[in-house]
Parts: sequence; structure tokens; C-alpha cells
Amino acid sequence: MRLHTAPDHGVVGAVATAIAGAGGIVTAVDVAESSNTRLVVDVTCSAGDADHAAELRAAVDAIEGVEVYKVSDRTFLLHLGGKIEVSSKVPLRNRDDLSMAYTPGVGRVSMAIHDNPEDVRRLTVKGNSVAVVTDGSAVLGLGNIGPGAALPVMEGKAALFKRFADIDAWPICLASQDTDEIVRAVEMIAPGFGGINLEDIAAPRCFEIEARLRESLDIPVFHDDQHGTAIVVLAALTNALRVVGKQLAQVRVVVSGGGAAGTAIVTLLLAAGVTDVVVVDRAGALASDDDTLAPAHRELAAATNPRGVRGDLQTVLRDADVFIGVSAPGILQPEWIADMADDAVVFALANPDPEVDPAAAAKYAAVVASGRSDYPNQINNVLAFPGVFRGLLDARASEVSVDMLLRAAAAIAHVVKDDEINPTFIIPSVFHPDVPHAVATAISGRDSGHHR
Repeated sequence: MRLHTAPDHGVVGAVATAIAGAGGIVTAVDVAESSNTRLVVDVTCSAGDADHAAELRAAVDAIEGVEVYKVSDRTFLLHLGGKIEVSSKVPLRNRDDLSMAYTPGVGRVSMAIHDNPEDVRRLTVKGNSVAVVTDGSAVLGLGNIGPGAALPVMEGKAALFKRFADIDAWPICLASQDTDEIVRAVEMIAPGFGGINLEDIAAPRCFEIEARLRESLDIPVFHDDQHGTAIVVLAALTNALRVVGKQLAQVRVVVSGGGAAGTAIVTLLLAAGVTDVVVVDRAGALASDDDTLAPAHRELAAATNPRGVRGDLQTVLRDADVFIGVSAPGILQPEWIADMADDAVVFALANPDPEVDPAAAAKYAAVVASGRSDYPNQINNVLAFPGVFRGLLDARASEVSVDMLLRAAAAIAHVVKDDEINPTFIIPSVFHPDVPHAVATAISGRDSGHHR
């Protein structure tokens, strides 16, 4: 907080006392300007959340002779001017450098690519670049907030690509939520990229966009909300079952949520050998004999629920071994977990508020995971997508196969060694240095000491 106060240094003590009284922690106080008419004081303090920050501001504002001139929040400060930039990999110190990096030298390189189009990946940024494409229709848990509001998230994604896999990724926020227009836009920009990462596009539109782009493009198309989530969930489930001593093929799984993530998780679990999956949405269990279902759900029902179970989440959970939630906050009562099979596994992945409080679930379940970083076992797509794209780019792949997704999940799971695994450690940290390399190697089928 920048404060304008009366020229009395005793005011500084009053400010610190007021902040402490309102539950804040003062970490620094600096007098930025001092004159015989006023002081300009910068106070840095920690608050629990945005609401608490507003309370601290009000407490300081209430002190006589103190005006809160402006307030900045470190999360917003981090975003000032954006989080990513373009920088040159080659020096441009003199005319000689310029003549090679740009005209006339660059013309020879352009003609070489014209004569041998496959050289484009080797001689340009295409070989190491990914477009992070959104229409802003399903951003985080925030909903349809539009392309401009989605940009900070896409920038963050690009920063993660760089940090974890040294990939140059660019946010592409499209001003359309029309399937045909999005497909066409991505097709038109594709020549400059080695891969397309679809992000935060609402279901069911995202399914058609992905399918059509996979058909028309010669570079891999990966919808992170679907396939990234599915990879990490399968990796975590593989290890949760290692902890409780059960086999994938024998367990009964209940998936709450039949959107993009739920559909992809189910598809990958079936490919991995799970035989009994029931999907539950707002109306209850999806069953193939229910003719009221929408087309995407009808397809999902046809591939799942072999026992023809009907009913709500509580009913379907009885005797299930695994619950995977990619739906909505607070829909699972902790005591329902007691009706599941012994040594139940609960993954509550709705973000930012999970289907059940992880601490409450842990009283009943053997293994609990969530999407949150403040509990053990965070299931986070950062474990998958950087390594997946690193492997795809290194292999110059033209598509992503189900087999690649299965190999990526196995690679993440096996970063956790037998002597490390336990109910509160089933998935490696997003900062584990072995993860991107293990995933990239699994995807490309060769050791990924990548060379640009």
C-alpha cells in the first residue's frame, strides 16, 4: 500500500498496529518521500486472500491522518506487461550479422525451404514452436470469459512450456466461438508451428475442433484439458493402485463429469485395461439404454457402464474402488466414501474447489488426490504437456496416438520409485527434473537430449 500521511513518523507505528490487529503481517515499511507537509509511506504486508487484503486496506484507511493512495497486489505486479517475450537467439551487432539473419542471406534459406519443404522444421522456429489456441469459452474454472480474459492463462501456459521443456509457445486467442471459424483459423496459422495445443475450449465443441484439425493438419494436435488431464490421472491411478495392491483390470471406477476431461479420462482408462467404468453427470449414471442422452454422452454411455447401473452419485459409488471427479465443487459427501470398497481411491479434481474436501475424504479413503497445490498428490497437467510436446517435436511427429498417451502416463508413474511411493506420494512434483525428459522419451521412442 502506498500511503499519504501527516508528517508524523508516529503514524508508521499506528499503521503497523492496525494491520496486525486486522490479522495481516507487515513485512516492510519504507518512507518513500518526506516533506514538512506530508510523508509518502510504502507498506508491504501479507494477507490471506483478496477479501482479507480489502479488510487490511480498510483498517489502514480508518486511521486519522492516513490516506491509502494506491494498493498493488504481487500477483498483479507479476503480470504487468505480460509474462513472456520474444528474444533473438542470434547476435545482431553489425551489418554483417544483419546480412545473414535478414536480407540478403535469409533469401537463400527461404529458397532452400521452397525447394525442400521438409527443411522448414530444421531451419526455422517451427521445429520448436507450439501454438496455444483458445476461444476463451472454458477458462480454468471461470467459464466463458472470452479471448482477452483468457490471455493471462495462455501466457502462463507458454511460460510453462519454456520452463519445463524449452519449447517456444505462443498464445493464440481467437475472437470466435464458431467451430468452422476456429478450425479454419488454426489451419491458416499452422505452417508456422510444430504442434497445436488446444486449451480451454468448451465441450462438446472442442471434440469436433480437435477431430477436424487432426484430420486436416500434418502436425500433432493435443487438447490439454482432455489428453493432458487423462495422462496425469492414469499415471496417478497406476500408482494409487500400486499403494493399495489392486489391478487396473479388476477395479470399478466412477467418473463424475462427462465433459472434455471426463470423456478423455474414460477413453484412456479403457485403453489402459480398465473394464468397469460408470460415468455420472448431473442427471445420474450414463447408461446406453437411456435415449434422452445428448450425442456425446450417448457415445460415452455405449463404451461404459457394463452392469447397466442407474442412479445418482451416492448410489453408483457403492462398492466402487475408485472415484475420479472432474465436475463441480462439493458434490461428494465424505461419508459416502465409507460405502465404497475397502482401500478406496478418491481423486477430486474440480478446480479451484474440489468435489470433496481432501482432508475430509482422507478419513475414509486409502488414497486421496486433488488438483490443488496445498494438499499432497496434486494432479497437474504440467506433469504431462511439456514432455509430450518435447517428444512430439523431437520425433517430428505428425499426430498424437493413444499408445503415446499410455506410454506418457507410464513414464510419469514410474518416476516415483518403489521405495518412495506411499498414500501421500503417488505422483511426482511438477518440479521433479526427471519428468519432462521421461515423458518426452516415452513419446518420441528415443532418448530426448533434444537438439534444435
